[in-house]
Amino acid sequence: MKALIIGAGIGGMTAAAALKQQGIDCEIFEAVKEIKPVGAALSIWSNGVKCMNHLGMGHIMDELGGAMHNMAYHDGLSGEVMTQFSLSPLVEAVGERPCPVSRAGLQSQMIDWWSRDKIQFGKRIEKVEQTDTSVTAYFTDGSSATGDFMIAADGTHSIVRTHVLGYQTERRYAGYVNWNGLVDIDENIALADQWTTFVGEGKRVSIMPIAGGQFYFFFDVPLPLGLEEDRSTVIADLKGYFKGWAEPVQTLIDAINPETTNRIEIHDINPFDTLVKGNIALLGDSAHSTTPDIGQGGCSAMEDSVVLGECFAETKDIVAALKSYEEKRRFRVKDLVLKARKRCDVTHAKDPEETQAWYDELRVEKGDNIIEGLRNTIINGPLG
Repeated sequence: MKALIIGAGIGGMTAAAALKQQGIDCEIFEAVKEIKPVGAALSIWSNGVKCMNHLGMGHIMDELGGAMHNMAYHDGLSGEVMTQFSLSPLVEAVGERPCPVSRAGLQSQMIDWWSRDKIQFGKRIEKVEQTDTSVTAYFTDGSSATGDFMIAADGTHSIVRTHVLGYQTERRYAGYVNWNGLVDIDENIALADQWTTFVGEGKRVSIMPIAGGQFYFFFDVPLPLGLEEDRSTVIADLKGYFKGWAEPVQTLIDAINPETTNRIEIHDINPFDTLVKGNIALLGDSAHSTTPDIGQGGCSAMEDSVVLGECFAETKDIVAALKSYEEKRRFRVKDLVLKARKRCDVTHAKDPEETQAWYDELRVEKGDNIIEGLRNTIINGPLG
């Protein structure tokens, strides 16, 4: 039995690992000639770490994961601590720690774990043909490949998704722009073992520790779609958007390297129920493109892969296994997309009164409510 895996990102690589565990041969095709990840880092919560352990790649998380033991929110303008608490109760409740990781490091190590020379790069899919017993992928370089089934992990701009659904989905602008990158850890910015977030005016500045003595940072600003800005103005733009904000925020802006700072207009796609068409399945962002507001984008792709493997452990009937995968995942991923969208709207002041109420809640929060929300998201994953 042979699977065609379209995409060598987090979804594609974890899918390949899950299928390999079931004795299924995989051919992996990646559109780009060289992996250059969009986004500097990822917050892989405990459910994602559990998936990586299950798939035999837990050592990657151990090596790359930052020591994020605490969590805090600060008032963006005054710098005042709104709430600060340990994440130990969360780790104890779910049995695994969260791991903020370098995205480039994660993808690179996953590819090396599989074996880089076994992945075909520069293979951008153009169209798909399927029969009851096979799937053929046609690539823009004129080549093609045929397998018994296909896992389409070709991202938010998925070509295969249109084939599976029978229509072109529309990406929805979430209303804000995100800048992200890496800087050296500096405790004048934030504590080295803490996820620190500054909030105010519907904006957000967040800092997480990753391995190698670095912080992953991101800035969120509600802005119109299509605003022309480029790397040459990054620091000036951020200084303008965060004028009057607390000193740690200014220190962070001064520390960033514009050449390695990403600017992304954040989108998602309205959830849909169809993840499978016969012997083709969507996985990861192609199946459930979400905003990053609850840190579950990468985790949900990892969950998809674990469930995919479980379904093939139950039956080697391809169509039955993929249909079971769809049934087990469609409600979970819809919930995550909509939960992230709701958090996005509150964080970025879609309703200013609701956002102010959230700020007020943070000032009396002891950590219990936030940890319970995180726990519920984590334990509803396939590995509990």
